Amino acid sequence: MYLNEFDATMKHIQGKWKIMIMYELYERKVVRFNELQRYIASISPKTLTNQLKEMEKDGLIKRVVYPVVPPHVEYSLTAKGDSLIPVLNVICNWGLSVIPSDQLQRTLCDE
Repeated sequence: MYLNEFDATMKHIQGKWKIMIMYELYERKVVRFNELQRYIASISPKTLTNQLKEMEKDGLIKRVVYPVVPPHVEYSLTAKGDSLIPVLNVICNWGLSVIPSDQLQRTLCDE
Protein backbone atom coordinates (compact mmCIF):
# COMPACT_ATOMS: atom_id res chain seq x y z
CA MET A 1 0.00 0.00 0.00
CA TYR A 2 1.23 3.46 -0.89
CA LEU A 3 0.43 6.82 0.69
CA ASN A 4 -0.28 8.35 -2.73
CA GLU A 5 0.81 8.23 -6.36
CA PHE A 6 4.01 10.19 -5.65
CA ASP A 7 4.95 7.76 -2.88
CA ALA A 8 4.31 4.83 -5.23
CA THR A 9 6.54 6.29 -7.93
CA MET A 10 9.36 7.16 -5.55
CA LYS A 11 9.34 3.70 -3.95
CA HIS A 12 9.88 2.16 -7.38
CA ILE A 13 12.96 4.27 -8.14
CA GLN A 14 14.42 4.85 -4.67
CA GLY A 15 17.84 3.43 -4.00
CA LYS A 16 21.27 4.64 -4.88
CA TRP A 17 21.62 2.54 -8.05
CA LYS A 18 18.17 1.87 -9.52
CA ILE A 19 18.08 4.90 -11.79
CA MET A 20 21.57 4.19 -13.10
CA ILE A 21 20.63 0.55 -13.72
CA MET A 22 17.51 1.67 -15.58
CA TYR A 23 19.49 4.03 -17.80
CA GLU A 24 22.05 1.33 -18.59
CA LEU A 25 19.27 -1.09 -19.56
CA TYR A 26 17.51 1.61 -21.56
CA GLU A 27 20.64 2.46 -23.54
CA ARG A 28 21.88 -1.11 -24.08
CA LYS A 29 18.47 -2.88 -24.27
CA VAL A 30 19.69 -6.31 -23.01
CA VAL A 31 22.54 -6.63 -20.52
CA ARG A 32 24.18 -9.44 -18.58
CA PHE A 33 25.01 -9.14 -14.87
CA ASN A 34 28.78 -8.77 -15.40
CA GLU A 35 28.24 -6.07 -18.01
CA LEU A 36 26.05 -4.09 -15.61
CA GLN A 37 28.70 -4.45 -12.94
CA ARG A 38 31.33 -3.13 -15.35
CA TYR A 39 29.17 -0.16 -16.40
CA ILE A 40 28.46 0.73 -12.77
CA ALA A 41 31.97 0.15 -11.45
CA SER A 42 31.42 1.21 -7.85
CA ILE A 43 28.46 -1.12 -7.15
CA SER A 44 29.11 -4.33 -5.23
CA PRO A 45 27.80 -7.64 -6.62
CA LYS A 46 25.54 -8.08 -3.58
CA THR A 47 24.03 -4.61 -3.96
CA LEU A 48 23.53 -5.08 -7.70
CA THR A 49 21.82 -8.42 -7.07
CA ASN A 50 19.52 -6.89 -4.44
CA GLN A 51 18.62 -3.90 -6.62
CA LEU A 52 17.89 -6.16 -9.60
CA LYS A 53 15.67 -8.43 -7.47
CA GLU A 54 13.69 -5.43 -6.18
CA MET A 55 13.30 -4.02 -9.67
CA GLU A 56 12.16 -7.38 -11.03
CA LYS A 57 9.65 -7.73 -8.16
CA ASP A 58 8.33 -4.23 -8.97
CA GLY A 59 7.94 -5.17 -12.64
CA LEU A 60 10.51 -2.67 -13.92
CA ILE A 61 12.92 -5.19 -15.39
CA LYS A 62 12.75 -8.64 -16.91
CA ARG A 63 15.24 -11.38 -16.03
CA VAL A 64 15.75 -14.19 -18.53
CA VAL A 65 17.77 -17.25 -17.50
CA TYR A 66 19.16 -19.47 -20.26
CA PRO A 67 19.68 -23.11 -19.20
CA VAL A 68 23.36 -23.42 -20.04
CA VAL A 69 26.52 -24.01 -18.00
CA PRO A 70 27.67 -21.59 -16.74
CA PRO A 71 24.27 -19.87 -16.31
CA HIS A 72 23.54 -17.09 -18.76
CA VAL A 73 21.20 -14.40 -17.39
CA GLU A 74 20.07 -11.31 -19.25
CA TYR A 75 18.23 -8.24 -17.97
CA SER A 76 16.10 -5.75 -19.87
CA LEU A 77 13.49 -3.11 -19.12
CA THR A 78 9.83 -4.06 -19.18
CA ALA A 79 7.22 -1.76 -20.69
CA LYS A 80 6.56 -0.49 -17.15
CA GLY A 81 10.27 0.26 -16.65
CA ASP A 82 10.55 1.87 -20.06
CA SER A 83 7.59 4.12 -19.23
CA LEU A 84 9.62 5.65 -16.37
CA ILE A 85 12.43 6.86 -18.65
CA PRO A 86 10.67 10.10 -19.71
CA VAL A 87 9.99 10.87 -16.03
CA LEU A 88 13.64 10.22 -15.16
CA ASN A 89 14.75 12.40 -18.08
CA VAL A 90 12.76 15.33 -16.68
CA ILE A 91 14.37 14.84 -13.25
CA CYS A 92 17.79 14.46 -14.85
CA ASN A 93 17.41 17.61 -16.94
CA TRP A 94 16.27 19.56 -13.89
CA GLY A 95 19.41 18.44 -12.04
CA LEU A 96 21.60 19.46 -14.98
CA SER A 97 20.01 22.90 -15.03
CA VAL A 98 20.44 23.70 -11.32
CA ILE A 99 23.53 21.77 -10.16
CA PRO A 100 26.97 23.00 -11.30
CA SER A 101 28.61 20.38 -13.52
CA ASP A 102 31.75 20.33 -11.36
CA GLN A 103 29.62 18.88 -8.54
CA LEU A 104 28.54 15.86 -10.63
CA GLN A 105 30.72 12.76 -10.74
CA ARG A 106 28.87 11.53 -13.81
CA THR A 107 25.92 12.57 -15.95
CA LEU A 108 23.33 10.08 -17.17
CA CYS A 109 21.17 12.28 -19.39
CA ASP A 110 23.91 13.22 -21.82
CA GLU A 111 25.51 9.77 -22.20
